[in-house]
Amino acid sequence: MSKNIVLCGVGGQGTVLASKLISGAAMNKGLSVKSAETIGMAQRGGSVFSHLRLGKDACCPMIARGTADVLIGFEPGEAVRMLPYLKKGGQVIVSSRSVMPVTAALAGSGYNGSEMLEYLRSKVDKLIVVDTEKACRELGSTKIVNLLLLGAAVESGALGLSADDIRQVIVSRIPQKFHELNFRALSYAGAHKGV
Repeated sequence: MSKNIVLCGVGGQGTVLASKLISGAAMNKGLSVKSAETIGMAQRGGSVFSHLRLGKDACCPMIARGTADVLIGFEPGEAVRMLPYLKKGGQVIVSSRSVMPVTAALAGSGYNGSEMLEYLRSKVDKLIVVDTEKACRELGSTKIVNLLLLGAAVESGALGLSADDIRQVIVSRIPQKFHELNFRALSYAGAHKGV
């Protein structure tokens, strides 16, 4: 198996942790993993992205434009910004919840993300939009967006990893008191078709 995966969002959404969970699950399966991240603006709500390359073709961490098999967008505008990396026929999993970028907030401009979702719908054949606000309300935490999106990606089959693969890494990398909540978030997409 070889996969090129781009994860993108804004600081504080758990993008880097999601990247590390996918990497850990792939390594547990014996796959080679290369990754690169930008995290400099993470604490200020700035753009964050991770490039993950899994499998025998993973010789360098950066993904060339037009070659990503999967794009996981934690924020609609960030997903649009990274869309040029997606290959034709690639899968996009995106949160419906928009987060105003720092630059837009400083400029006083309006942004709600609905136009970004419409753009994605017009450009991407394989698009899954996850209502993360609703799921967070139902599960009782706003800290699980990353596991909700991972669960939808696993459910779609786009990652080539199973929910059990991700659960094993959760157990080894996340404190035990958060396991049950993270497991429920990971399983949410399977229990709620058409999230």
